[in-house]
Amino acid sequence: MIVWLNGTHGAGKTTTSALVQRLIPDSRVFDAEKVGETLMDIAPALPGPGTDNFQHWPPWRPLVVETARRVLDYAGGTLVMPMTVLVEQYWREISTGLAQHAIPVRHFVLHADQDTLRGRIAGDTVLGPDSPFRLHYLEPYAEAARTWLHAEAEVVDTTHLTPAEAALQIAEAVKGNDS
Repeated sequence: MIVWLNGTHGAGKTTTSALVQRLIPDSRVFDAEKVGETLMDIAPALPGPGTDNFQHWPPWRPLVVETARRVLDYAGGTLVMPMTVLVEQYWREISTGLAQHAIPVRHFVLHADQDTLRGRIAGDTVLGPDSPFRLHYLEPYAEAARTWLHAEAEVVDTTHLTPAEAALQIAEAVKGNDS
């Protein structure tokens, strides 16, 4: 099984995923961003749309599917995957690919209102305050949330939740489905 944590950059996916992993027996965190980083390290650079967003490179989506499949085949259990995917076509490619391998996916979106997100980004101690990268994705996230993303996932409103509370809500939802 895959527990996919989606949401905009700065929503708390990485922090929450580590906490979810501790609450779900036999689970591991797999950050699909590492697949993208591998593609970004290819020299000379891959041809493409002239962007630093590796998700736009066609190999990224099937490589995420194949890597997750191989890890699950090898280790079993559950993969907790914190990864922002805001392009509907990309989500369809990934979710369809996983379904073709009979891998169940619980898709959660960590959501917070725009003011809360801006406050979190302003106080970020990892990338620094007011990360232009994270701020850039606020509107694309809002558009995806309005048009398709919230309909495709279980939305966890983190506006007034700690990461531990969000993780517990997700883990309980996953465990409740297993029983």
